[in-house]
Amino acid sequence: MKRFFKGILGVWLVAMVFCLALNVSTVEAQPKININEAPVELLQTLPGIGPALAQRIIEYREQTPFEAPEDIMNVSGIGEATFEKMKDLITVD
Repeated sequence: MKRFFKGILGVWLVAMVFCLALNVSTVEAQPKININEAPVELLQTLPGIGPALAQRIIEYREQTPFEAPEDIMNVSGIGEATFEKMKDLITVD
């Protein structure tokens, strides 16, 4: 009887690990936010970006469009730490 329950437990554990692995691998990638075109509301969804910084991004890009994602660090108030949090979420396409 113990062997039966151990077998069931083993199968259940393998199934759970498989399900977890499947969920991680099938997560759809979110489209990147184009910082040259995104509206203020979308920019505010980026980590560390509130209403004031979102407005500064828009004001900056109206004068000088971003050529690379790293250029967002030229906006006053956005440094390396903030850029590191958002770098995989933004593009300049």
